[in-house]
Parts: sequence; C-alpha cells; structure tokens
Amino acid sequence: MSLVQNKVVLVTGASRGIGRAIATTFAKAGANVAFTYLSSVEKGQALEQELAAFGITAKGYRSDASSYTESEKLVEDVLADFGTIDILINNAGITRDGLLMRMSEEQWDEVIRVNLKSIFNLTKAVTKPMMKAKSGSIINMTSIVGIKGNAGQSNYAASKAGIIGFTKSIALELGSRNIRCNAIAPGFIETEMTEELNEAAIEEWTKSIPMKRGGQATEVADVCLFLGSDMSSYVTGQVISVNGGLLT
Repeated sequence: MSLVQNKVVLVTGASRGIGRAIATTFAKAGANVAFTYLSSVEKGQALEQELAAFGITAKGYRSDASSYTESEKLVEDVLADFGTIDILINNAGITRDGLLMRMSEEQWDEVIRVNLKSIFNLTKAVTKPMMKAKSGSIINMTSIVGIKGNAGQSNYAASKAGIIGFTKSIALELGSRNIRCNAIAPGFIETEMTEELNEAAIEEWTKSIPMKRGGQATEVADVCLFLGSDMSSYVTGQVISVNGGLLT
C-alpha cells in the first residue's frame, strides 16, 4: 500500500540510524524525500542515490537544523526543488552525557540547541507553507528519556521533555488549519549509536524490556509513516511510545 504516494517529506538528520530508516521507509511507500545531513557528508550523498533507486525524487541538503537562518534557507530550497512540504520529521539530535555536577555549560547548551531549538526552527519555517496548503503533518522525535528521565542525561532529558510540550502546543495552535503535530518517543533502539555500548550494558537493557529485545530503527520509521499518512488524519498532539513495553 502506497500510504504517502507523491507526498513530499522533509527528514532532518537522515544520514544514519533512525533518520536513515525513516527516509528509506517513506521512499518505499512512494514519497518524494528531502533530507538533511551535517557531518556525515559521504553517507548523505550515498543515501540520495539509494532512495532514488525506489523511483522517487530524493535530494539531500547539508544543513544545520540548530541554525535558524539555515533552517529558513533549507525550507526555501526544498519548496523550490519539490514545490511543497507535506510532512516534516524533526529527527536531528545529539547526546552529551554526564552527571550534572560534571556537566559543562557548553554540554548543556549544545544539546538544548541541537535537540530542542532545531524543532522550533524547522517547525516555524514550514508553518506558513503548510497553512497556505491547509494541510500538513509534523512529527517530532522525542525519547523515553524525555518522559521518565535518566541519570547522566539531564540535558538530553530536558531537551526531549521540551519537545513534548512544544508538540502539544503546536497541535493546539495549528489544528484548525488541518495541520497535525505529534511526537514519537523511542526506547532502546539498536542503531550505530547503541553499537558503541558494551555487551553487558546492552544485556542489562534487554532484561528490563518486556519484549526482551531492542527495537529496530524500521519499527520507529513505521510509526512515522502512520503519522505522516492519512491513516492518522484525526491524531494530533499525541506522544506515541515505541519501546517494547519498557515504559507503560
């Protein structure tokens, strides 16, 4: 089923991990895909070719979502290249973990800027074209950590909790214009980032998950596809957890 056939989706931070899975899932479902990358230039360029192989239009943009001016320019460029933006998926994010007593101001500011300010930047930039089209779906990537917190991640947890409040507020502001805004809260998802953890840490995580396994990036992407499609036409202001029952 081509749930998003010919729709245009913009995905931030798509060169690897969950972002890459999201871009691929939407391309397979018939969407034209615009995506961003920043440091992973070669991976971004390779992804563009891989997505185009599905018979859709795909283009990668080297852009920093945490920059207000770059975000505005990005949306202008995507509109010029694709004509519209039907779905925005705010996925770009980083971690700079550490206990609060050892956390630097720079570590705090960087995580808030990249994870939270980027969502403001891109959402604000797409609001006018979506209002003009009287349609749109905005999907923000939060985290289980933004709901329950986590020792050593106060900056990350604060940024992800902020995304939830932002998502609900935007849903209230734009609902009357037929623009939906939802968030996805992944739990322990197996990506390049989690591969860096030692085996004991991964085993500890797995034991605490009722489904007894980590999630796959494609399982997060499938929920994105649902929220981006008309199958979720009456869903807005919600946080959907994808965590194998880790938080119930």
